[in-house]
Amino acid sequence: MNRPVIAITMGDAAGVGPEVVVKALAHRETYDLLRPVVVGDAGRLRRAVELTGTGLDVREVDSPAGAAYTAGTVDCIDLGLIPADLEFGKLSEVAGNAAFRYIERAVELATAGDVDAICTAPLNKEALHAAGHRYPGHTEILAALTGTPEVSMMLSAPQLRVVHCTTHIGLVDAVARIEPGLVERTIRRGHETLVRSGIDAPRIAVCGINPHAGENGLFGNGEEETKVAPGIAAARADGIDARGPLPADTVFFRAVRGDFDLVVAMYHDQGHCPVKVLGLDSGVNITVGLPVVRTSVDHGTAFDIAGTGDADERSMLEALRQAAELAPERDVA
Repeated sequence: MNRPVIAITMGDAAGVGPEVVVKALAHRETYDLLRPVVVGDAGRLRRAVELTGTGLDVREVDSPAGAAYTAGTVDCIDLGLIPADLEFGKLSEVAGNAAFRYIERAVELATAGDVDAICTAPLNKEALHAAGHRYPGHTEILAALTGTPEVSMMLSAPQLRVVHCTTHIGLVDAVARIEPGLVERTIRRGHETLVRSGIDAPRIAVCGINPHAGENGLFGNGEEETKVAPGIAAARADGIDARGPLPADTVFFRAVRGDFDLVVAMYHDQGHCPVKVLGLDSGVNITVGLPVVRTSVDHGTAFDIAGTGDADERSMLEALRQAAELAPERDVA
């Protein structure tokens, strides 16, 4: 059985990242699916073990090759960036910098072929910026570190997958940025990801921009006809089953019902809101278009409960499962 090696970045050490990581690795079945190695801070993980009562042994390793990959043991590539007295739930420049360095090391490992995929715990954007790393989030960091000019964010929740044409920009800017080429490329990235995950002929719904997808010109300024429809036509010409533009107020219901395997959203809230209503605790963020596989929890650092041991690990478990599914197969067992 293929058990891919997954690098798990610990995220912001002041948040719930360390706790959801150890809680997820306390599930013995995780090790039946994959071989996890954490890029983070061994001392912080040991503190998280105490807080969660998981009873795991944290073991420091220099590289994935030195990891044991056995249930009950957390293998950690310790970058030594977190002071022992760092407070949970408090914004920290130190933790923000460390979170960036964990991603940086994980990308190096994935690029070198030492790990098969990356799974990220949450970082805090304000802490990241305080440390001088001026990125909107994980997606943009990963694109920059891998030299990828354009990627897409895909969110996956029970019964629903959504890929976005635009994400972390204002609504007016998003509408201006959308054009047929971007729509077509986003459809293609989503299609390729689903095919790789085992769906041979994905059924893809593409949202309109305006209410009721413009309703034949009644709403908006013809954006569906000029910005969206040509991109769909180009994808369909290449054999991709893409349909639309469709009204966003009904298409997500139809996708949950089973009519579609993927919805292409035009902007951040159009796609994020339905996914988070359905699965905030079990949603997964997947970056598509990178040269490496990356999945992530679909929640933040939750400073309000960090350090209590109460963080929910379900999103991390699902992110790990999907990383294992999307990772390329190795010859070794």
